[in-house]
Amino acid sequence: MPKPGHTGRGSEDGAGARTQLSAPPAWMRWLPALYVAGLLLLEPVTPVQWPVSFVLIALPLVAAFAHGPVVVGGATVFAVTLEAVLAGTPCCAGRSVGYLWDRHYVASYICTGLVGVLGMILAAHRVRRERTLADLRFVADIAQRVLLRPVPHHIGGLRLESLYRSAAAEARIGGDLYEAVPTRYGVRLLIGDVRGKGLLAVETAAALLGAFREAAHDEPALPALVERVETSMNRRAMLLGGSEVGERFVTAVFAEFAADDPSIRVVNCGHPPPVRIRSGEVRELDNGRSAPPLNLGMLVGEPYHVDTYSFRPGDQLLLYTDGITETRDAAGTFYPLLQRLRSWGGLPPRDLLERLHHDLLDHSGDRLQDDIAALAVCLPAEEPSVPPLSPAG
Repeated sequence: MPKPGHTGRGSEDGAGARTQLSAPPAWMRWLPALYVAGLLLLEPVTPVQWPVSFVLIALPLVAAFAHGPVVVGGATVFAVTLEAVLAGTPCCAGRSVGYLWDRHYVASYICTGLVGVLGMILAAHRVRRERTLADLRFVADIAQRVLLRPVPHHIGGLRLESLYRSAAAEARIGGDLYEAVPTRYGVRLLIGDVRGKGLLAVETAAALLGAFREAAHDEPALPALVERVETSMNRRAMLLGGSEVGERFVTAVFAEFAADDPSIRVVNCGHPPPVRIRSGEVRELDNGRSAPPLNLGMLVGEPYHVDTYSFRPGDQLLLYTDGITETRDAAGTFYPLLQRLRSWGGLPPRDLLERLHHDLLDHSGDRLQDDIAALAVCLPAEEPSVPPLSPAG
């Protein structure tokens, strides 16, 4: 979903795209005008010997909060002019013209000019930092599109929708991942959560997705697919080295919809179980035989077990990361996912994920504590055929 509040300011990247700078809040943009208005309201009610116009020295810094150096320079000139008007205008401030060149007012003009120069430098630095941040956001958006490319809305007879939100608003990418790949063996799905944060988690997610996208087309059996991805993760962990090789793991769920079989095949590697939504019934698909997370399977050495569940027309499957169920409200209460799903009834995939996203923001007070990712898959109900009308005899 696009972020609101973008303006036309920005910088050009090498490909000609324009990165947008977020506009400051309206109250901040209008703060210099409100500052001057407050001064003008205060000036007539104060004694002549109380030159409140001296507070105009701060006007350039007030403008520097939300405006660029040009506007700050204009605010500096305006502040010095208004100080002179208030100092030497008998009809407005009750002072004689002689006050105009009084040493106190001259010092005020000089101080305002110096503060204006500092304000222009501050504004230029702020705009440069904002532009750098906008460029970083632009790069992060491109990286996210490459790493987590949007899944097709339709694969075969399935309808799919995806959701991803990073808890780090400035980063926009994290260690949660998902993918859907159509193969000759059926539609294969993956959702996972990389342990840890930062660039190492993103790199691990990229390696896992690359291994899955390649192996999904080659391995006819789902356990073999998981073993091949596990091998890739083990190899990568060994190349990284360090003392925490065994702790660089990924929880994941692999699911498969075969074209000729009305069922779901699932291999769970230490991940929250998927949820099947069926005409008022919300069920976690968990038989209690979850395998260890990827890169920890070597500690057990057992083959991966496939759980099979029925999946009829009208059913929906929700795969998600633990950032959803571990979202807390102000009182520390975890998000009640199953309860919410039962209360919403049957929603199509897109509406379901939009409702889930907004409800998570409401539950957390618009402050997500962890990355969240979800994948909704639906097998549309078959529409009953309508027999043709017989001609009137």
